[in-house]
Amino acid sequence: MSGENNTQESRGRGKKNGKLIGLEGDPHLSFLLNGGELTKVKSNKWKKKRLFKLEEDGRTLRQAPHKGFKRHRTFSIDDIESIRSGRLTEGLQKYTDPMWEDRCFSIIFKGKRKNLDLVAEKGEDAQMWVMGLQKVIDNMENLSSQQKSEHWIISCMKKADKNGDNMMTLKEVKSFLKQINVEMDDTYAAELFAKCDTSNSNTLEGEEIKKFYDLLTERPEINTIYRTYAQTGGQMSVGDLHNFLQREQLENVSNEDVKKLIDKHEPDLTAKKNERMTKDGFLMYLNAREALILNPAHINIYQDMTQPLNHYFISSSHNTYLMEDQLKGPSSTEAYIKALLKSCRCVELDCWDGPDGKPIIYHGHTLTSKVLFEDVIKAIKNYAFKTSEYPVILSLETHCSVKQQKDMAEHLKTILGDALLTRPLGTEVPTRLPSPEELKRKILIKGKRLNKLDAAFNNNNTEDVGTVSEEDEAAEAKPEGEQDAKPKDPKKKKINLAKELSDLVIYCKSVHFTSFEHSREKQACYEMSSFKESKAKNLAETSATGFIHHNMEKLSRIYPAGSRTDSSNYNPVTMWNAGCQIVALNFQTGGKEMDLNQGRFLPNGKTGYVLKPEFMRKPDTKFDPISLTQGSWLKTKDLHVMVISAQQLPKLNIDKANSIVDPFVKVDVFGVPGDRKSAQTPYINNNGFNPMWNENFKFTVQVPDLALVRFLVMDHDTASQNDFIGQYTLPLTSMQNGYRHIPLLTKSGDIMPSAKLFVHIMVKDS
Repeated sequence: MSGENNTQESRGRGKKNGKLIGLEGDPHLSFLLNGGELTKVKSNKWKKKRLFKLEEDGRTLRQAPHKGFKRHRTFSIDDIESIRSGRLTEGLQKYTDPMWEDRCFSIIFKGKRKNLDLVAEKGEDAQMWVMGLQKVIDNMENLSSQQKSEHWIISCMKKADKNGDNMMTLKEVKSFLKQINVEMDDTYAAELFAKCDTSNSNTLEGEEIKKFYDLLTERPEINTIYRTYAQTGGQMSVGDLHNFLQREQLENVSNEDVKKLIDKHEPDLTAKKNERMTKDGFLMYLNAREALILNPAHINIYQDMTQPLNHYFISSSHNTYLMEDQLKGPSSTEAYIKALLKSCRCVELDCWDGPDGKPIIYHGHTLTSKVLFEDVIKAIKNYAFKTSEYPVILSLETHCSVKQQKDMAEHLKTILGDALLTRPLGTEVPTRLPSPEELKRKILIKGKRLNKLDAAFNNNNTEDVGTVSEEDEAAEAKPEGEQDAKPKDPKKKKINLAKELSDLVIYCKSVHFTSFEHSREKQACYEMSSFKESKAKNLAETSATGFIHHNMEKLSRIYPAGSRTDSSNYNPVTMWNAGCQIVALNFQTGGKEMDLNQGRFLPNGKTGYVLKPEFMRKPDTKFDPISLTQGSWLKTKDLHVMVISAQQLPKLNIDKANSIVDPFVKVDVFGVPGDRKSAQTPYINNNGFNPMWNENFKFTVQVPDLALVRFLVMDHDTASQNDFIGQYTLPLTSMQNGYRHIPLLTKSGDIMPSAKLFVHIMVKDS
């Protein structure tokens, strides 16, 4: 009987959580809660049946072995990046029968966790899993920040409620507190428990749990702000909220705008009817998307997209095929998919002769695994424009024989079809590059070309094969130990190039860089050079103005040094300061450099294109980021930052129950060298749930148009290196003033569902 009761309770809890995530009574949710058997696929030989089901919290998927339930594995819905229906991963394509297409699906995780490739017994079952999981993911994502926070806390409470009786003992309360990353003094925990245990039953249940939850999630800093402005019977009237928005948030709003905010965010129907905002409504507003630190006017495309291509910074990847290091790591089509879904608009393909006459992609002269060129192009075709509709550049580094080059050209044309740009736009040889708008949903090839673009407008009589100098990068990028005995001059080393491949290079013809003067006098607008990071850094630091002028007419691509065998990255800011557009980074390697890249391309609809400041596009500019002189770029601002508090920071070591973080916040300003500044708060002992700092910093920024601000949350460790908790980076010019919540991102750039910072920002003319 007790088993039956537990099942009923379990379904009841599932129903409650279904309501919480907006899926009450949904048949797909019921299917997931009941669960079922799926075949997990890892290789040709490793295909094993496992039981999967959604937990009652509505956000945890449990996997159990086929026989017995000894080794349970769980993962959170928050960890899922996407669900793919069919045989759309390398694993399923390699290890399953094409006849199983409708029975296959994959769970793609955020970060570096491997895909979960699954096969259902029937196509209808696979469809139920895919649709059900997608519904849960979509509904979780559509919850407000406040709802996500509540859902997270409630699910932690359920985990702490070991016997599932919907009551919490003091021991369970202490376990719950550790789960939510707060170390509370035993005496204080007992006092808080006693305060809520109004029935004196030594357990909390029903309204007592709600009271405990309310006390725990109390935000004294929000209470103080609310009390200051709620001057109408203890609530905020339209006038009170208008006053707050103008004085604190520096927002120019009308009374009608304020009424709309109350109508949108106020949960109390009586208050809404009386055009009042309660404290709960105020907190809902402060957590809403339009009230976060990123200016809502910059979330979607707001920049002019009709300028020439070289007037934009372009999000770019190096050795895109690699998942890990450059010596023995795996190559995968998945790496291209991940980069493209993160708005990367320039991807790299290192092409070599493969067996059976099929060209392959890998890091030559190393032990990295190999992937078929054809498969990579198929992945690019499917994912190029999922996140952004603006052009994608395929940077080809070709080491193939002429025959396999012809195969490459054929694959590009047949797979990409109309998306591949095969002719220049217009009827005349271009004197400037087309715009991202003109090249929407087009794929461009960057590589060597046998002739000038004039040939595309007349009878192109070039021979089927010609010789060109090897790519600069190809000549320099061999890892240590693989260098030729006598290094050859890259300008002199020749390779054969097939006409079919050459003809596909339109606006991104690779040429060797000699000097700015040579480029200005001899090179066409569609001819571009690649620079190793050391060369680019030297030019950016010694001839910045010349580099900026060069980049007003031509595209420049920067790539990491060959010595970075661990796939580490250089600081892209130095290159952007010199106007370089295609600053290629190893997207597979998280860290400060990729945070800066994500921050640079966060606004403007995450298109992967950001318009350079006007002073980097005007032919008469004298801007030099190193030696700042008077000019339109000098708009000196004082940035005031008050780091107030953080909420629900994640535990770093979930395996250790007693592991609680000691968080501190570091604020960094990146930009021209004179604007590079940093400051940090003290650390808070044993509190990742609701630490408070109330620390003030002031930064003077001379060139705000190039400045990025990074908020970094770290776990202080006396004995070893401090650990990363989360970060958020954005352009200074895209920040909102006033009291703002800041979402936090993981090392791999994915948003944490509940964690956030609370700050006060003020940017003033200096």
